[in-house]
Amino acid sequence: SGCGTFTFLSSAVAAISGLLMGYELGLISGALLQMSSILVLSCKEQEIIVSSLLFGALLASLTGGFLIDRFGRRPAIIIASSLLVLGSLILLPYESYGILIVGRIAIGISISLSSIATCVYIAEIAPQHRRGLLVSLNELMIVIGILFAYISNYALTSISHGWKYMFGLVIPLGALQAVAMYFLPPSPRFLVMKNNDEAARKVLEKLRETSDATKELSVIKSSLKDEHQYSFLDLFRSKNNMRARMLVGLTLVFFVQTTGQPNILFYASTVLKSVGFQSNEAASLASTGVGVVKVVSTVPATVFVDQVGSKTFLCIGSSVMAVSLITMGLVNRNIHVNFTNVCRSQSPEDFLLQRSGNFTGVTNGSLKDLFASKASPESLSFGAQKSPHVARTEELNRTALAGGKSTTGSHMESGEVPLVLKWLSLGSLLVYVAAFSIGLGPMSWLVLSEIFPGGIRGRAMALTSSMNWGINLLISLTFLTVTELIGLSWVCFIYTVMSLASLAFVIVFIPETKGCSLEQISMELAKQKYAKNPLCWVTQRREKLVPVELAKRGKEQLY
Repeated sequence: SGCGTFTFLSSAVAAISGLLMGYELGLISGALLQMSSILVLSCKEQEIIVSSLLFGALLASLTGGFLIDRFGRRPAIIIASSLLVLGSLILLPYESYGILIVGRIAIGISISLSSIATCVYIAEIAPQHRRGLLVSLNELMIVIGILFAYISNYALTSISHGWKYMFGLVIPLGALQAVAMYFLPPSPRFLVMKNNDEAARKVLEKLRETSDATKELSVIKSSLKDEHQYSFLDLFRSKNNMRARMLVGLTLVFFVQTTGQPNILFYASTVLKSVGFQSNEAASLASTGVGVVKVVSTVPATVFVDQVGSKTFLCIGSSVMAVSLITMGLVNRNIHVNFTNVCRSQSPEDFLLQRSGNFTGVTNGSLKDLFASKASPESLSFGAQKSPHVARTEELNRTALAGGKSTTGSHMESGEVPLVLKWLSLGSLLVYVAAFSIGLGPMSWLVLSEIFPGGIRGRAMALTSSMNWGINLLISLTFLTVTELIGLSWVCFIYTVMSLASLAFVIVFIPETKGCSLEQISMELAKQKYAKNPLCWVTQRREKLVPVELAKRGKEQLY
């Protein structure tokens, strides 16, 4: 029943999906800064580019569960990796807003399918005492991917068309994973579901590095005997508490999204520019700090989850998130920055200056004349009406151009953001990111991979994933607009309330599952007492279930 080298290797190769997913999620934060300049994107267009990936992910989550349960976890991962390579290749040759959306939708389908299949695959090949470690390995790879994305953002942000290099870096790794997964074993539980017991026994023996896996195979067969008879509609019925389990799963992913972390991920550079990190390079470098904190925080959660338990980490994470969000909100109330100016800071003059290669020999004076004649406020496509702040920003740009000086088009350089507040805002943001990375980040998907029966686990995970991507899409599609309306500080206060609500939910409804096999968890959750009082199983499991199992094993060893 040990965790052999082959088991760890198989889990690590599958977890490359997490690395690819994290990279694609974090990539847009820095790439958006370049693309908004090159394509002259409005706030709404930026929101659509960010959300196009989430739209693809939502589409995949609606059908991915049936694919995973019908054809297997491993083929789904191979298909997902291949689709990510295809989607990335679509983005490279063109500089088109429409093509960009199409490519990001394809990548979204890929990462959604892989995120479901990878968690299920690793959970089903892992031994019970190492399942938390191996499933959380996927989350660790996600945050490492995010860190790599932020590093590439910083390294390539000053390179012409650097965003294309950012998108292209994942192609070799995606192709490598697709090939490597072909040589790894399928899930033994999936093989039992397909009545291929002999193949399942051989896979278990190889994974556990033992010559006899009959006992574990018998437990799996006994557990799956009735589970494969589940239909999709059973997820909404009271049979074996499936409705209660589904509500727990859906509510958990609801809090993953509504506590605000995904928006920090997508708009990290934009948010950091709004609190005083003026240049693209400075904002990208500060975002890299966010990625480092995510990795450093996820490591202890991954290593100690099997000893501490997922519920404990969820409680700690939600509590610290609430405190850091209150701090961030209070600090940002004293930073008077026009958030709209950040996502629209690229004036026509700045755009043309960055493309100065197209205006060889044009002097500052003639460029000024060009704008006076052909880029008057009335003729620009940004709209006939401008806010006073934007109008003042454009006037500053023209004044600087006339004097032969460059400008960023933002009033933040005038020193309106005190240094202490700027770094305090960044510090509270990093604490918030760290808290999410030890709690809701890795632990939510561990819990989801455990609480559903094996025969319907893929479809259940797909449904919760649909909820996850759907809310993510809604929030990301409106984040800049909502922040413009109510301010960044009030957004932080809303996230604080949701963090406190998630803490209460975890305490009352989430079971502690450390040390139990998937079959034990499923049997306990199916009991009626759990539906009536979810705390009952939490308090009794350590006292009754595990000692009974240990006693049984002791007797078997005596004989």
